[in-house]
Amino acid sequence: MRRIKLDRVDRQILRDLQANGRMTNVELAGRAGISAPPCLRRVRALEEGGYIRGYHAEVNPEALGFGVTVFAQVGLKSQAEADLKTFEALASEWDEVREVHMLAGETDFLLKIVANDWDSYQKFLTTRLTPAPNVAHVRSSLAIRTAKYAPGVPIEVNGKA
Repeated sequence: MRRIKLDRVDRQILRDLQANGRMTNVELAGRAGISAPPCLRRVRALEEGGYIRGYHAEVNPEALGFGVTVFAQVGLKSQAEADLKTFEALASEWDEVREVHMLAGETDFLLKIVANDWDSYQKFLTTRLTPAPNVAHVRSSLAIRTAKYAPGVPIEVNGKA
């Protein structure tokens, strides 16, 4: 992974692809103010440089029957590095767990979990998460609604994000 120095055009490409990963190279080039061949070369360089990790479709959880999103704060009995890595690996295997974040402070991990309904989450909680090795406690917070969802990061182009 070779790092490149990002200029205004690179930042514009990143911002546009982050907003719409299906944008054609021709459209992307036009928005960045360059022609298509150099735009494609820049996109490849951004991919190789690790600035673009991949492309995916954003699916609607509710349309697929996942009506519940829970944020679970997990405290472990031991914070030894091996125990932290073991929990990360285990949590990463559970399909319901969509994000795993290790935190500093009272809570060791914050998990974003999706489920069909509250009963499905409770079953996951009582049969998999709570009895998992080294888990001391779990505090669940049910998401009521999402007021803002902005994946990625703010990318500044010409002094504006």
